[in-house]
Amino acid sequence: MHGGITQNRDLLDAIVTETAGLHGADCVVCVPYPYLPQVQLLLQYTHIFWGAQNVSQHDKGAYTGEVSAVMLTDFGCRYVIVGHSERRALYGEDSRTVALKFRAAQDAGLTPILCVGETLEQREAAITEQVVAEQLDAVIELLGVNALAKSVLAYEPVWAIGTGKTATPQQAQDMHAFIRNKIAAYEVEVATELQILYGGSVKANNAAELFTMPDIDGGLIGGASLVASEFIAIYRAAQS
Repeated sequence: MHGGITQNRDLLDAIVTETAGLHGADCVVCVPYPYLPQVQLLLQYTHIFWGAQNVSQHDKGAYTGEVSAVMLTDFGCRYVIVGHSERRALYGEDSRTVALKFRAAQDAGLTPILCVGETLEQREAAITEQVVAEQLDAVIELLGVNALAKSVLAYEPVWAIGTGKTATPQQAQDMHAFIRNKIAAYEVEVATELQILYGGSVKANNAAELFTMPDIDGGLIGGASLVASEFIAIYRAAQS
């Protein structure tokens, strides 16, 4: 929950200018709902896509304060984040709700960015793989594994975000490999083609090492995305 009209413009103008001509990786900006019209205006003729940070599982109706997937398409969104760790932890979104949001996004033609990951307590209890598997299974059971072919996954080790603790590139790789292997057990082609992003405090000084890992296909960038120079450096690291 960051941003403002002037701050958004300055940040995006810098990113668009400094990344022009870089086409080795897709770039998506997901913003709070009120800024979607501004972002659409600023990015519609650029190489950068945009989307939202959340979406309702409902198409329409008496759900005051909610925003539907179709509403997002009215503002040119191509992507939407579903199941972000903060939505799960702070707003009680369980895996079934996340799966319904995933479906609503795809039904409207959006590409969901599905977030999965474990807390510190879950990692220390040695149930990381069980937790992540359950989060994935909720979508697979509702829609089938082929639905993942029209999505992006993001692994968030919640314990390594803003806590001072860090996941090593190898720890991140191990979980990405687990996710890809789990999906491959259902459908190898889906697993091979799937983009799996890492969302554990990616910064300019660790992006290159993370992105060289075989199963890390990019990053879900948090605080570093608010600083133009940091984000541009991360984006450049993703080019190779």
